[in-house]
Amino acid sequence: MGLSILSTFFDNGVVRYMQLAELLRQRIARGELVVGDRLPSLEELTKEFGVSRITVRQAMELLSREGLVLPQRGRGTYVTGRPVRTQWLKVQTSLADLARSYHDTRPEIVNIDESMARAPLVADDGIPAERYVFMRRIHSRDDQPYCIINIYLDERIFRRHPERFRTETVITILMAMKRGGVFKARQVLTIGAADMEIAPLLHIPISAPVAHVRRVFTDVANRVIYLGQVTYRGDFVHLDMDLMPTATSS
Repeated sequence: MGLSILSTFFDNGVVRYMQLAELLRQRIARGELVVGDRLPSLEELTKEFGVSRITVRQAMELLSREGLVLPQRGRGTYVTGRPVRTQWLKVQTSLADLARSYHDTRPEIVNIDESMARAPLVADDGIPAERYVFMRRIHSRDDQPYCIINIYLDERIFRRHPERFRTETVITILMAMKRGGVFKARQVLTIGAADMEIAPLLHIPISAPVAHVRRVFTDVANRVIYLGQVTYRGDFVHLDMDLMPTATSS
């Protein structure tokens, strides 16, 4: 059963040795393989993953260039390092914390589209605004893109500060508004895989894990003033939530 799962995993257009390298890289990141551990032999890896010997060698060469493993002639390949942790982006569960996170990270914003568009709302979202300004942008940190956002912003609100909305994070501006701003907010997070459009923009392989977040903000009249569809690189996301213990009677 393991081989059939892996063959499906590999059958997605991504070079096989890169996928194998990523799988081993994640095992090292999770601590399943630690510095000093000897990796399985070439034969064992080809059997486990159902790939050719050259695929395994290419994966090992890639990990070796990253300083994660070191082949030693006659002894095998050993783990020599751990991947640099990039999971600095915490998924926030309150609007105030979300706005604060954008202040703290100070993303580099690149607008790649702006137009008028109908927001893809559902009945539970709220009352649609008359018109929406659509903005598609990429957020980066240290020249590394970490998310793509499709924003649908009530045109009336956009016209108040058009240049600021084009160059700053929309949420921080909305939070600072004293009139007609956010009254209710909610978000839904789902896990998915990068497609042919998303992958090159985020500098990740096709089918790499991503987190999709859908945010809906409504005003006091239950009008949807903001819809945000965000796709985060999976390796940049850290989800940490407090779980309240069940109350027990004395």
